[in-house]
Amino acid sequence: MDRNRFEGAARELGGRVQGAFGDAVGSDRNSAEGRLKQAEGAAQNLYGQGREALREATHEASKYAADLYENAGTYVQEGGKVVRRQVHENPLSALLLAGLLGFLLGLSVRDRH
Repeated sequence: MDRNRFEGAARELGGRVQGAFGDAVGSDRNSAEGRLKQAEGAAQNLYGQGREALREATHEASKYAADLYENAGTYVQEGGKVVRRQVHENPLSALLLAGLLGFLLGLSVRDRH
């Protein structure tokens, strides 16, 4: 748990208590200060939640990148097997797709010169 979440929750609770005390004894000053501390605590708690979420997202992205780095060769090999199987099962479709890709590549190179 992020330190800001803990401190924010404590400040928010303290503000609630002070605000309730101010309301009970009729002290506008204590009531207002309590509400202010409560709002500050809620904001600090929210900040801590954001930091925690960012830390978790960073950790997940790091794990994903490590997996991709470690298994990239396997993914390429599996993709190659799928392409070979599709070409073997549907040679006409593969030929048409290759022709279309070649045509589009030729158009893109022609436009650059």
